[in-house]
Order: sequence, then structure tokens, then C-alpha cells
Amino acid sequence: MSSPTISSSTSSLPPWRSIISGALHRNRSLPASRYLQLATVDQRGRPANRTVVFRGWRDPESQLQFVTDGRSALRESAGTSKAEEIAKNPWAEVCWYFPKTREQFRIAGKLQLIDARSTDGQPERQAAWNQMSEAGKVQFYWPLPGAIRTMEDFGEHELTLAPAADFCLLLLSPLMVDRLELRGNPQSRSRYCLLDNQEWSIESINP
Repeated sequence: MSSPTISSSTSSLPPWRSIISGALHRNRSLPASRYLQLATVDQRGRPANRTVVFRGWRDPESQLQFVTDGRSALRESAGTSKAEEIAKNPWAEVCWYFPKTREQFRIAGKLQLIDARSTDGQPERQAAWNQMSEAGKVQFYWPLPGAIRTMEDFGEHELTLAPAADFCLLLLSPLMVDRLELRGNPQSRSRYCLLDNQEWSIESINP
């Protein structure tokens, strides 16, 4: 049995990073290629899954960036904020499928939330806010997410240069990347794991 290949990540990007970037480029004509599913476990031990939009990389760690409303829990748990959910259990996995090239990536790692009170990551939070459309920004001024709907205001709001108070940047730090290429017979599958020495192991595994 062959040993896994070891790739150093200390002076370069992780070995899977260029592969995902290539998939994004080849699927760029499909707007949905930037949508992926984010799965977590809530404080009740129940699975929670939702679709998020990939907002780019935060380097040098190659963290995946998403945005979220800090008022909503990762899953509706009474009295539990999103920050509290993540602090208790930061583990998460995304599943990302590229239909044009028929590639699937499962990326497991830990989440980090950057909100208005965070001492780290405010430039990236501001940059993410700047990249939002006006329609996207307005949603952060809507009534409380997940609450019973009433006749509260969902209309236009005056937007500011600074991010809305509840606008958060959500980061995923990958620890394992599983790539499945659905073309061919048999299909090709690779697994990348971050080792304790901060190097990446690469294994070819059965599909």
C-alpha cells in the first residue's frame, strides 16, 4: 500500500486551493457555482444545513469567506445566538458541486465569526460589506430572522458606509478536503488532510 504524498503549506497555498480555483473558473458561466451547502450541528445535537454564497478567500490561511446575520442562530434554538453556537461547536463541513466539470468538494474544518465586536478581521468584514449589493445590504436591516412574520417594515433603508451592526463575516478554516471527480469509470477521488506540522497529506482513495 502506497504512502500518502506530503505537501508543505508553510510557504505556499494548500495543494487543493488551485484545484478549487480552477473549478470556479471553469464553471464561472454558472452563477450557482458560487453556492454551496454548509452543515453544522446545533446545541441540541441536531443537524443544520443551509445554502451559502462563497465570498472569496481570506489569506494566508485560505479560509473560505461567507456572510451571515448575527441575529439568527445557525438553527433556531431559543435564546441562542449564532456567535454562541459557533463558540460551543465550531466544526462544520461544506459540500460544493460544480455541474459543468462534475466535481464535488467536501471541506471540513472550523468556523470563526467576525462581528462588530471582534478585534480581528474588521478590514475583511468591511471589504465583504463593500462587495454586497444594495439589495443584499438592506436585508440586514429587516426584522429579526426566524421570528414570526408580522407587518413589520421590509422596505428600503438608508445604507451607511460602515457595515450594519448585525452584519458578520463567517470564515471556514479547512482541515480536510475531499475531491470527487464524477467523470470516468472508475471515478477519481482524492483526500487532503492538514497534519499537526501544518503540512498537507494527499491520498488517492476509492470513489
